Amino acid sequence: MQKSPHKCGGAAGEGAAFNPKTAQSRRSCDSVLFFSFAGEVLQRPQLKEDGEDEDEDVSNEHNSVSKDVDAFQARQNRIANEHVKRYRCYTCEPPRCSNPATCTDAIQCWKSRVRESSGQESVMRGCTKETDQLPLICQTPSFSGQQKRQASGQFQVDCCTGDFCNEGDFPELPPLYTRNMTNRSGSIDYALKMAAAVLGPVFIIGTLGAIVLVLMRRVHRRRLCHESRPDPDTYYASDDLLRATAAGDSTLREYLENSLTSGSGSGLPLLIQRTMAKQISLAECIGKGRYGEVWRGIWFGESVAVKIFFSRDEASWNRETEIYSTILLRHENILGYIGSDMTSRNSCTQLWLITHYHSQGSLYDHLNRTTLTHQQLLRLCLSIANGLVHLHTEIFGTEGKPAIAHRDIKSKNILVKNNGTCCIADFGLAVTHQQATDQVDIGSNPKVGTKRYMSPEVLDETIRMDYFDSFRRADIYALGLVLWELCRRTVSNGIAEDYKPPFYDVVPNDPSFEDMKKVVCVDQQRPNLLNRWASDPILSVMAKLMRECWHQNPSVRLPALRVKKTLLKLCSGDNLINLDDMEVCV
Repeated sequence: MQKSPHKCGGAAGEGAAFNPKTAQSRRSCDSVLFFSFAGEVLQRPQLKEDGEDEDEDVSNEHNSVSKDVDAFQARQNRIANEHVKRYRCYTCEPPRCSNPATCTDAIQCWKSRVRESSGQESVMRGCTKETDQLPLICQTPSFSGQQKRQASGQFQVDCCTGDFCNEGDFPELPPLYTRNMTNRSGSIDYALKMAAAVLGPVFIIGTLGAIVLVLMRRVHRRRLCHESRPDPDTYYASDDLLRATAAGDSTLREYLENSLTSGSGSGLPLLIQRTMAKQISLAECIGKGRYGEVWRGIWFGESVAVKIFFSRDEASWNRETEIYSTILLRHENILGYIGSDMTSRNSCTQLWLITHYHSQGSLYDHLNRTTLTHQQLLRLCLSIANGLVHLHTEIFGTEGKPAIAHRDIKSKNILVKNNGTCCIADFGLAVTHQQATDQVDIGSNPKVGTKRYMSPEVLDETIRMDYFDSFRRADIYALGLVLWELCRRTVSNGIAEDYKPPFYDVVPNDPSFEDMKKVVCVDQQRPNLLNRWASDPILSVMAKLMRECWHQNPSVRLPALRVKKTLLKLCSGDNLINLDDMEVCV
């Protein structure tokens, strides 16, 4: 194959003068020659006929093409360098640049400063004569940032164009990293910010938590104050019993409110009552009597009164449990009933009756401890009469309450509450009556009441056992004796008598049945009324009330409601006495 002739006119020799037009035509000619030659080379494999040497020939042809391309690029660079403007520059060697020299035919001049990783600095001037060297020197970003660890060193290069443009001062590098006061202050600021970020939320959460706790404590105290108000409601006779404690937190109140009894006063459900003995821990013995002992117990953190009957007095326990379980018996002046249980302690059967606990004890204990003002006297007397009226009154309805006679009214069977009122307790001898059947339910208890407080008809055995009013009138007789005990301890004209039981001056401490019969029935004696009571407007009325209560003839004695109304008249003239719901129309 013959090579095609290429006509490139104006080819100058090596020593010809530089002409831009001539150089341009030369570049065009070289391009034509290259592509013509390359086309010729690439067409050669199509003309080979020997298939065995085809791969080797193609490889040789490619190597030849690559060499031709490299030669072409070198020629192009040489042509470009020939057309770039040239300058003269200063040159010197590091590190001090102490022997300056001159460089000609430079494309760019430059000067630099280098800092080694050890901290030693060196300066240098130089020039660049080839265009392919420009990216390596002048177009590389300087590594001049301030670093804590400078393992690779730092450098700064300034490039310029113009004759001797690289003279003058060398470029500057940033100072070495040192722990100065600024960094220290920055670290201090960082520490303060971190502390604020950590402690700030903790402080805010703690403050909010403290505020919530204070508010909850305040609400809890208000609730406790509301529950322990001086005059508790009808369903809960003792504010002392129902006061919440840290251990119980009103557990007893919740039991009573959520019980299955419909609020009738018959105590807790039987299933709960049958497990109470296991849940109550006896704390201290607060009294003893002919039927057994009275203990203060702890039940779910609350104080309760536990009356423990001897096994031989099971009839009294059964009767009192039956009376306390009466529908609608619950009243603020009747001892609150919780439940009854039977247990075994020390191989002995014990019969428990659990009621509200009153820390003031009985009226007998209270009168032995302190004297009374007129207001305290009337409040105590009115609350006793109010409770007796509730007992003696029959409530009619689908679930009514029978009339109840106590049969053992005395100062030891009346308890004093913290609000200055009383509640009647101990119903072991009580009798009931309903008009529908007109039958008196005396029960199977053969015991009789306290002989000192027995009425004349009981002592001489003339009482009609089948007539319920006979038992109510016997209660009124005993009520008159209790009123006498209260009046003796009332301060009048600055004087109050020592406590004495009724008939203390005519019978021994433990009088017999015959002793009381002789004094009350034969001699018809009654407790002495002091002469100074006549000059006291309240005690004089009380003295008259006593006479009408302990009259020898039972039919002459006042009913409980009349006694209550008389006391209400006395209380209405004293603004210091809060009648509340005890007041009735007179």
